[in-house]
Amino acid sequence: MASLTGTTLPVFIGLTLVLLGGAASMMGQAVATTWAPAWHNVLYGLLLGVGDRLLGFLLFGGELLSITGYLIDTAILTAIALVSYRATRAHAMVRQYPWLYERSGLFGWRERTR
Repeated sequence: MASLTGTTLPVFIGLTLVLLGGAASMMGQAVATTWAPAWHNVLYGLLLGVGDRLLGFLLFGGELLSITGYLIDTAILTAIALVSYRATRAHAMVRQYPWLYERSGLFGWRERTR
């Protein structure tokens, strides 16, 4: 029984959210630590979505050419990467420039008050 994503719900949760979601999180951290722009996550997310479709097809018999499945999986993986990117970038700004910035929540920083 395939869902809107082209695979079953347990496959979607296990493969897309857990396995490749972890990869997307590490991808966002890697892009942030190299000081690359955030839009790199979108490009890499498109490739990760292709990998997700391929693994779902080869390992679990999901639909390979499911456009809605690809779009949903890619959007989720890219969102995970962007959240990870922003949290890592905020941590790096405060860690590398403690005389200029202080933490402002999980995803932000602000100028240090004097």
